[in-house]
Amino acid sequence: MRIEKTEFEGLLRIFPQVYRDDRGSFCELWQAARYEDLWPELSFVQDNFSVSKKGTLRGLHFQKTHPQGKLISVLEGEIFDVAVDLRPNSVTFSRVFSTRLSSDNLSQLYIPEGFAHGFLTLSDTAHVLYRCTDFYHPEDEAAIRYDDANLAIDWPCVDAPLTISEKDKQAMTFFEWRKSQLL
Repeated sequence: MRIEKTEFEGLLRIFPQVYRDDRGSFCELWQAARYEDLWPELSFVQDNFSVSKKGTLRGLHFQKTHPQGKLISVLEGEIFDVAVDLRPNSVTFSRVFSTRLSSDNLSQLYIPEGFAHGFLTLSDTAHVLYRCTDFYHPEDEAAIRYDDANLAIDWPCVDAPLTISEKDKQAMTFFEWRKSQLL
């Protein structure tokens, strides 16, 4: 397993060992002993799985008082994954991290608590698994607009119409979220 640190504290790209032969491939996506050096006190409590068609944009989602750390894995297809740092005391506060994740190499992204998260499906379909450090609390969910001009996320073009939920289309801007934090 190879680990790449990013300039965002706690946000890691992880490249598990993938074994391939004429039968296909095998990979350990998670093993507590192997990952405990990265997160000695971390425990995952919920696994989420989504299937999205090409052009589906999900996010930028977060929970207000029950933040979730997430370990993102793409089991089939390819996504453009985005994390926005919402930690006010972070040196990367309000900055955007983005990367492509794919089933071709099974690279993973660990997003610590305190980030908004979203992704765009680049392949015909994408099967995404994400392990979470806290339970989903529907009453606590929030979202920041995926197209917020101040965040200037450089979403790649896809040769399919974008599919975005009404909730995500009506999400608050980053500055609206920030103003709500200062009240």
